[in-house]
Amino acid sequence: MDITVESLETTALTKAQLAELLFDQIGLNKRESKDMVDAFFDLVSGSLVAGQDVKIAGFGNFQIRTKAPRPGRNPRTGEAVPIKARRVVTFHASHKLKEQIQDQA
Repeated sequence: MDITVESLETTALTKAQLAELLFDQIGLNKRESKDMVDAFFDLVSGSLVAGQDVKIAGFGNFQIRTKAPRPGRNPRTGEAVPIKARRVVTFHASHKLKEQIQDQA
């Protein structure tokens, strides 16, 4: 199965476009396609919120990283502003994805 996104109007792939591709190329009805895409992203985001890493073979890894508080600076005024500790999501592409991107260049 080869999913193409050449007919997409924007440069970004949206959830609605993913659901449309499932509808067109796999044959699910539109509601099932939308529900499947929503369920996938709910599962991924729920796992990340719970502090679990998400690994998708052949695509990459999403990880939660805790950043420590640090001093910052307001670029307009130069005033020192503290930046609070926070959790951020990082993504590391798999070697397969990196190779595919390089092959297309």
